[in-house]
Amino acid sequence: MSLLPLLRPSALPLTRSFSTSITAIGRRKTSQAKVTLTKLPEQEFWSEIRVNGKGMEDYFVRISDRDTLISPLLKSSTLGLYSITASTRGGGTTGQVGAIRLGIARCLEKEGYRGDLKGEGFLTRDGRRVERKKPGKPKARASKQWVKR
Repeated sequence: MSLLPLLRPSALPLTRSFSTSITAIGRRKTSQAKVTLTKLPEQEFWSEIRVNGKGMEDYFVRISDRDTLISPLLKSSTLGLYSITASTRGGGTTGQVGAIRLGIARCLEKEGYRGDLKGEGFLTRDGRRVERKKPGKPKARASKQWVKR
């Protein structure tokens, strides 16, 4: 008698799909990004990063944003092995870069690079958001100037 029908679906062994692309979602501040990593053929060593249909250099003008974007690839030594396509929405450039970085790290985690990425904090969602403005104050924390006399 086989025990296979008695097991819960989650307890069944996972069958690895032979698809060459991995998809993950990343979030940061109010930005969301859907990232797809496509494994390149062995002989091809030219990685392309596209964000919302544009090249990475065209979409993110600041060099610091580009460095942040490729940092998970550099840490896991996979730069040039994958072609990356990302679609983002919401927020500004910094939030979108953080969301794409988390999406790339989650894709690489599925490929088995968890140890390299976890130590650097690439797999941790940055939960910081803009603090709301409080009533009676000009900004979130700033108070009106206090006059002693």
